Amino acid sequence: MDYRRIKDQDKEQDAVHDDIESLRGKPLSGSANSMVMLGGSSSVQSKWKRKSAVTLALTVLTSSQAILIVWSKRAGKYEYSVTTANFLVEALKCAISLAALARIWRNEGVTEDNRLSTSWDEVSVYPIPAALYLIKNLLQYYIFAYVDAPGYQILKNLNIISTGILYRIILKKQLSEIQWAAFILLCAGCTTAQLNSTSDRVLQTPFQGWVMAIVMALLSGFAGVYTEAIIKKRPSRNINVQNFWLYVFGMAFNAMAILVQDFDAVMNKGFFHGYSLVTILMILNHALSGIAVSMVMKYADNIVKVYSTSVAMLLTAVLSVFLFGFHLSLAFFLGSTVVSVAIYMHSLGKLQR
Repeated sequence: MDYRRIKDQDKEQDAVHDDIESLRGKPLSGSANSMVMLGGSSSVQSKWKRKSAVTLALTVLTSSQAILIVWSKRAGKYEYSVTTANFLVEALKCAISLAALARIWRNEGVTEDNRLSTSWDEVSVYPIPAALYLIKNLLQYYIFAYVDAPGYQILKNLNIISTGILYRIILKKQLSEIQWAAFILLCAGCTTAQLNSTSDRVLQTPFQGWVMAIVMALLSGFAGVYTEAIIKKRPSRNINVQNFWLYVFGMAFNAMAILVQDFDAVMNKGFFHGYSLVTILMILNHALSGIAVSMVMKYADNIVKVYSTSVAMLLTAVLSVFLFGFHLSLAFFLGSTVVSVAIYMHSLGKLQR
């Protein structure tokens, strides 16, 4: 009996040994696959969270931009100097670019592509877009004498048309049929949103407002296309270096605007005269909006920008009802819907081009 029990134990040990030998050298496929699945799941979840954060940030910044400008007025006028506000926006963006570069230098060191020192030939192209952005940003304040915050959000989308046409003329890029159809639909949507049924005027925005909106769209479109051409001329150059030099010239032009337009007021009343918490929030909003757009390009996609723009138009209109007594008409709702569809179509045409 004892001999048989010992023999059975030896057989069991041999069987276990054979099982171990048979597994030796073989991959643990089940565990590996589960680990890959877990890693992929966490990566997808991380990307989703980052994309959601960028979408939320861009939506909030876009929808609050016009509201903060209107809200910064007192008795229908700007108590502060708009040229000093623009100067601070450019200075803040310049500081953010420097901070990003400092982090890169600390992690990667200074290289040919991320160093600030450069030649005049490279930086001499930046004054043109900087000057265009200066005029466009100043008009952004004065247009609110003719339009309200929701109307501004609608008309601001006209820069899609100017950018598309300038892409075709300057960069020789082909536009798809869907994009041309989107341009026509966008014009129709902007016009529909401005229809006025409560007065003798057909459109809510007067002629001066439309002229300023079109000029702003042309300036923004030309500056954007020109800046993209500069960036793509040397694609290996770090984007923060290129932004830094653009903002430096922006600061220089805004300093000149202060000297020409508001020198006496700044000297007599001070640089920060008339500033309030809303003014500071507006400056932060303008500076961070550019950063948010660049983050969309890096971490998300163009659909996120379309979604943010569409939601921002609705949010601006709803908030304006409570803050400024804006009348949310059927024409505005239909027009903003058509504009949202046009923006989506333009984005779709860009993907299919």
